Amino acid sequence: MSKKTIFYISFFVALFILFYFGLTKIIPGYGEVKLPVLNYVQPFAFKDQEGKTITDKDIAGKVCVVEYFFTTCKGICPKMNTNMKGIYQDFKQDTDFLILSHTVNPETDSVARLKHYADSLGADPKNWLFLTGSKQDLYNAARVSYLLDDPKNNNDSISNQFIHTQFFALVDKSERVRKVYDGLKKEELAELKKDIGYLLKEPVDKSRFANKLYETKGN
Repeated sequence: MSKKTIFYISFFVALFILFYFGLTKIIPGYGEVKLPVLNYVQPFAFKDQEGKTITDKDIAGKVCVVEYFFTTCKGICPKMNTNMKGIYQDFKQDTDFLILSHTVNPETDSVARLKHYADSLGADPKNWLFLTGSKQDLYNAARVSYLLDDPKNNNDSISNQFIHTQFFALVDKSERVRKVYDGLKKEELAELKKDIGYLLKEPVDKSRFANKLYETKGN
């Protein structure tokens, strides 16, 4: 290959790189790998640590990290919530960010117990909610909405079921599940934080809401 040919190849490669770099600066999001949509959050209604009813409408327009735990857990849960607190500290100033921590043991984890647990972590309910409700509804949400457990486990009697998972689900502003992360792995937690930042900049997909939730009165 002649020096002239090498020069032209190098020139056009450099030109392509500069062109691509320019597009990433001019067009927001150009060149970024978008997170796929894995699932959609189904309607729900649970009680938070303040005794307030929280529904799927309360998370619309917010980027959410979702987990399942129980307050008396001595195994993975303390480590999970230590890691979750790190995420909370990084994003708690953003009003479009929310953590949903669901109990897997509602028989024990009353509103009062969740309040005590939340306070021990310094969790502000504006950004970090601890949720309880019927075991059936909690477990159904974990499996059917957030993909944090195998839906086939719903076939067992609810009294015999127990979810114990270290995984976190990331939900976008349009109530779509975008990714699931291992809440005990440092590298996946770093990836989660990066993806939260990405989704906070991503606009709401208004076509997701057929009930015109985002329209103002009078329209």
